[in-house]
Amino acid sequence: MNNLPTAFFVEYPFRIEDLIKPHSPHQQKPYIVEKVIRLGKIDYENFITDLCVDRWFVEEYTDQLQIDDEGVWHCILVMQKGKSDGVLVMSEGEVFPKWAAYLKEAKEHE
Repeated sequence: MNNLPTAFFVEYPFRIEDLIKPHSPHQQKPYIVEKVIRLGKIDYENFITDLCVDRWFVEEYTDQLQIDDEGVWHCILVMQKGKSDGVLVMSEGEVFPKWAAYLKEAKEHE
């Protein structure tokens, strides 16, 4: 578990701006990307400007999006096609991003 990447997750974020704020490194959680979802520009812009809406790509993987017994967050990574940043989503049984984290350099997960 020590080799896993970590991210700062925000509960019930409204917009991507909620995810991009100062935080302490000890608040970061280890995560695993279960699936990378690549969206077109308009769909991605729609996603990051309203994170409270039910999304088909969250619903499709909701059974995998959870925190396991070792405290590892299992997420999907939502990216805009051709871009290097993205949003981690952990829905904890919901069909919208209950928890989300911004990754400035997400290409390493592709």
